[in-house]
Amino acid sequence: MTPRTIIEKIWSRHRILSDGDRDLLFVDRHYVHEGSHHAFDKIAQMGRALRRPDATFGVADHYVPVHQKSPGKGANADILRMIEQLAQNASSHGFLAFGPKDKRQGIVHVTMPELGLTLPGMIVVCGDSHTATHGALGAFAFGIGASEVAHVLATQTLWQAPPAMMKLVVEGKLGRHITAKDLALHIICMIGTGGATGHTIEYAGSAISALDIEERMTLCNMTIEMGARSGIIAPDDKTLRWLEGRPYAPDRPDWDAALAGWRALASDPGAHFHREVVIDGSEVAPMVTWGTSPQDVMPVTDCVPATAEACEARAYMGLMDGQRIEGLSIDQAFIGSCTNGRLSDLAAAAAVLAGREVRVPLLISPGSQKVRAQAEETGIADILRSAGAIFADSGCSLCVGMNGDRVPSGARCASSTNRNFRGRQGPGSRTHLMSPAMVAAAAVKGVIVDVRNLDTATVEVVK
Repeated sequence: MTPRTIIEKIWSRHRILSDGDRDLLFVDRHYVHEGSHHAFDKIAQMGRALRRPDATFGVADHYVPVHQKSPGKGANADILRMIEQLAQNASSHGFLAFGPKDKRQGIVHVTMPELGLTLPGMIVVCGDSHTATHGALGAFAFGIGASEVAHVLATQTLWQAPPAMMKLVVEGKLGRHITAKDLALHIICMIGTGGATGHTIEYAGSAISALDIEERMTLCNMTIEMGARSGIIAPDDKTLRWLEGRPYAPDRPDWDAALAGWRALASDPGAHFHREVVIDGSEVAPMVTWGTSPQDVMPVTDCVPATAEACEARAYMGLMDGQRIEGLSIDQAFIGSCTNGRLSDLAAAAAVLAGREVRVPLLISPGSQKVRAQAEETGIADILRSAGAIFADSGCSLCVGMNGDRVPSGARCASSTNRNFRGRQGPGSRTHLMSPAMVAAAAVKGVIVDVRNLDTATVEVVK
């Protein structure tokens, strides 16, 4: 047989029929959130029922206030109506949805994997661009638009053109305090936000194998900022150990039967990739964005570029040609989002914050209520609060400037989120993306610093 990539294997198993350059694919999991209400309205107008309620799962995350569990406080009427509409759609169509008071509630790309709903070899879609996160578990996962959401709701299928495949190999060992977030930003620095357009990226190499599952989720999440359709990592023993025993993962003997198929998903030797990029992981430094795109990024020890192309972004960010990014004052800080809101992210921040106090407001919103509970149980939450951080509930929050969680115009925010677009955290806001440990260090010092120069505590994470 012709050697195949992991995507080609998943694709062939899900192909129903072909029509020229496109294939109709079966979708295993469809995740919806409160912003998906337009698609439900559309199928209602067509007189269509939800095709597979058992394969559809919803969660309130984008618009949920994170400073209290009650959705009726801190939310305007439109937002409250969307949250209620998700519950109503779930009830009328018979699918499971996790509302603000549900212990399973969280950001869709955090809570669905931790429940074991995303499994290797699946096709997973959601009306959110960062659905690529689920590729860390060996699933082909990608975001879809509103009309496509309606199509999946009505048919449990989706027309797609096969993507080009890029293999991104990271060899070597990441240095001290260097995280998957730094690696992702390093890659974006190298290839740009359009460097993988039209491709699905398969990550491989010794440095990728060394990443834990939560770090792999961070890397796959940021794949979208490279212009790619999706990112994926072949399942290995770490993946299987992480999944085993989760609420929606298969029970034995189904588990044992699934393992053989999952292990066979890895790309075959000699499989064709349209492009291959090799990176030395030992060269990755703590990364910080300086401009208004994720590709406006550099090591924390570098200076803002003095090129003409950078002029507009520099002006918006209030920076000068050649200015050092290290030592730049910040006004507030945020740790959370589907990129860096997991328990290991909170632990990395706690290691920096232990025995210290923040100099600027630091908001921490865990990626799920389960993560929040684990942080309380392990004492991580106590460390965060003792340092002066606000430890909130789970939701997208300051990543998208929701429900009063905003950065004032002209203010700077050190943020563990995925995008630093103009106004994303509030009109006129200035966002500097970095890892959770770097955000914590900036909050402690009041300026952007190199976390490698700080003494950090040991914070154990029991997952």
